[in-house]
Amino acid sequence: MKHGWKGVIRLRVEAETMTLYAVTDRAWAKEVTLMEQVKQALKGGITFLQLREKKLSEGEFIKEAREMKKLAAQYQIPFVINDNIKVALEVDADGVHIGQDDMSVEEARKLLGEDKIIGVSAHNVKEALKAQKGGADYLGVGAVCATSTKKDANVVSKEEIKKIKEAVDIPIVAIGGIKKDNIDALTGTGIDGVAVVSAIFGAKDIIKDTKELLKTVKKMKQK
Repeated sequence: MKHGWKGVIRLRVEAETMTLYAVTDRAWAKEVTLMEQVKQALKGGITFLQLREKKLSEGEFIKEAREMKKLAAQYQIPFVINDNIKVALEVDADGVHIGQDDMSVEEARKLLGEDKIIGVSAHNVKEALKAQKGGADYLGVGAVCATSTKKDANVVSKEEIKKIKEAVDIPIVAIGGIKKDNIDALTGTGIDGVAVVSAIFGAKDIIKDTKELLKTVKKMKQK
């Protein structure tokens, strides 16, 4: 039985929800606050929001997460926390996104319960299948291009992305160095959406660029 992101049994992410997945990065928040940038991204049409913070104190992180959760709820899109399950529990976020070096999906599920979203980073079919078996709700696959956000990330080929998509039943979103002008390179991979950082938060006009990104991803998915 399938459910939307407000699922009765457990939050499930549909393919449409993954279309334009925004990952925050306060390094781009210079002239305006990160919260203002997120507001603009929401107005532009992002379909999923992940709060990623590596340097904030726990108290500041929780305060920011609470505020961001309210914003996401206004636009009825899922809101997850990167890595930090403690913060996700504290603010009752919709879920978490964990990497290969973080705790296992099974452990995360025990802590979060059955009604939360768990996304997992995957770089190959083996990792993807393991995550799905463990109970992941979606996969973030990448890096698909060279990226300044994670300089040590290995690039995942278009062929590998296709193999991952064919191997699993859960939605997958491509991540890593994705911009409006290279989204078409992902045509034919079967991905459900793209996750971006600088393409949104590094934009001069976030609302305009987000709208254009959303349009471009939708077109790519239809090809």
